[in-house]
Amino acid sequence: METTTSSAKAKGRELQQLVRGKHIAVWFSCGAASAVAAYETLRIYGKTNKVSIVNNPIKEEHGDNQRFLKDVQNWLRHPVEFATSSSYPSQSCEDVWAKRKYMSGPLGAPCTMILKKKARQEWEEENKPDFTVLGFTSEETKRAERFKLTERDTLLTPLIQLEYTKQDCFDILLREGVRLPEVYLLGYPNANCLGCVKASSPTYWNHVRGVHPEVFKKRAEMSRELGTKLVILKGERIFLDELPEDAKGRDLKEYNFECGIFCEEKE
Repeated sequence: METTTSSAKAKGRELQQLVRGKHIAVWFSCGAASAVAAYETLRIYGKTNKVSIVNNPIKEEHGDNQRFLKDVQNWLRHPVEFATSSSYPSQSCEDVWAKRKYMSGPLGAPCTMILKKKARQEWEEENKPDFTVLGFTSEETKRAERFKLTERDTLLTPLIQLEYTKQDCFDILLREGVRLPEVYLLGYPNANCLGCVKASSPTYWNHVRGVHPEVFKKRAEMSRELGTKLVILKGERIFLDELPEDAKGRDLKEYNFECGIFCEEKE
């Protein structure tokens, strides 16, 4: 089976006419959707535009994410470059939390703001891309529209325009022989950091406790030290070390707290 269907190819030819002679930045998060977004951006726009594929490396991500990055780089036959924070060369969320004495709350998480968003802005200031591509799938049309309104209106959305779902992205990578990041195989809903502090689900945190108990312990200790109640149980925020081991919320697959341009737990 071909990676790109005939209808997607036809749609791609239509999109080719819209952007020419520009610089397009694809922000690759080591997730399946952003990998396929990079593939489709190169396929549709690569011959007539400059395409940069850029990653924000984060210390707390699963180590296999960098293996996936290299595999995607080989698949695309296109280099992936890195955008890092000038303020936190360690690229460590824990360093950010410790210095800011804040982990997460209604305004989001400082790790995303500093290590991803500000690092991205620094890269953009230096490289001045004309258009931005993120891994928004067809299920995320509203988020993409909000990004255009609140961040910039130069967003290209190839996955939405091709009507690709997140599952479609998994299927494409599997057909291409690109092994998915280990975090997906371990039952996590995305390729974020292990123990993502934007998550408030008891289901998620008990999954972390079961699969990566050392990560759960570190998050519990730091959240207690900084006074951050990360989990919501029966409508009330509690500390991780207060979470019963059998507590559950919605199914883990229903939670999708992306660590990208938005710092939020999606509903």
